[in-house]
Amino acid sequence: MKLNKDDIKKALETITVAGEGQNIVESGALQNIVTFGDEVVIDLKLSTPALHIKKRAEVDVMKAIHKHVYEKAKVEVKISVEAKEKKATNEIKGKPIPGIQNIIAVASGKGGVGKSTVTANLAVTLTKMGFKVGLLDADIYGPSGPMMFDVANEKPLSVTKNGKSKMKPIENYGVKILSIGFFTKPDEAVIWRGPMAAKALNQMIFDSDWGELDFLLVDLPPGTGDIHLSIMQSMPITGALIVSTPQNVALADAKKAVSMFQQESINVPVLGICENMAYFTPEELPDKKYYIFGEKGAKYLAEDIGVPFLGEIPLVQSLRESGDIGRPAALQDGTPLSESFKELTKNTVQEVVNRNKNLPPTDAIKITTMAGCSAIKNKKI
Repeated sequence: MKLNKDDIKKALETITVAGEGQNIVESGALQNIVTFGDEVVIDLKLSTPALHIKKRAEVDVMKAIHKHVYEKAKVEVKISVEAKEKKATNEIKGKPIPGIQNIIAVASGKGGVGKSTVTANLAVTLTKMGFKVGLLDADIYGPSGPMMFDVANEKPLSVTKNGKSKMKPIENYGVKILSIGFFTKPDEAVIWRGPMAAKALNQMIFDSDWGELDFLLVDLPPGTGDIHLSIMQSMPITGALIVSTPQNVALADAKKAVSMFQQESINVPVLGICENMAYFTPEELPDKKYYIFGEKGAKYLAEDIGVPFLGEIPLVQSLRESGDIGRPAALQDGTPLSESFKELTKNTVQEVVNRNKNLPPTDAIKITTMAGCSAIKNKKI
């Protein structure tokens, strides 16, 4: 069968590229159509280098041609990238960590809600999607990153970059990790005042060879305190993800965490809220859901305060077991748990895309202590 270019073009008008807002023809993404009998080569030019968007465009083109033109057509999709010139207000100015595109702070307000577990599985899922990911375990007083990634006995090595000595992050499952846990004994309490903790964090942030990253996830300690301010003082956070469980006592603290990031003097965009321990499903009753801590509490909170709801993670025994043995549950494909993390990650990535498209860059903040109080002033980077 000989394929017709006009038919192919009409088929391509039925699909859009993520972020373009128009179909693949109107947006100018379609560059050329070449046919050879039942073979067709489609040339596309996209404005984003993100692997998942390119892969989706390729799959959508194939499906459209097979559905609307010829189901046995041999389709080849060639994709090039030409990033559109961004307005100055949408650029991240003077990134303090060269090579890192997006920095996401993961916070909870309350301890024990599974913030570090969510961070670890979010990092692994991003990596599986093709992104380059780093994880900074900023929970100074309770670092769990090394155990969750099965690297508790590892020690970062020193490497020389541009004549300077840098720490090389530990890597496992495709994620680059740094944590204060690498520098302390497992049974040793970290008893530091705020300035000492801030200094240690700054060394892990700026004296490390992170390389090129699409995402750096920062696992913050519980609460809304000095470490949080130190992190936001040190670097411009792209956005914050808040983790909560459904019960009121956790939601109250999650609301405070959202409020902290939305303070006029801090002004870090909140990407959304994730509900952990949303429901319990026994292994022997896979179709049952028991709402032990309440039903959809975090979703209702997100709706009430006007921030996105990113997804829910069930309370499953394997999630605890996988964290204990250092193999994040998201590594296991095809399970309800990994699908929950995949949904959370997709929604988070979409909110990052929306944030970078629609909002100006986040500023780091300058903290000045006066008469025992912290006065927070905006500081452009």
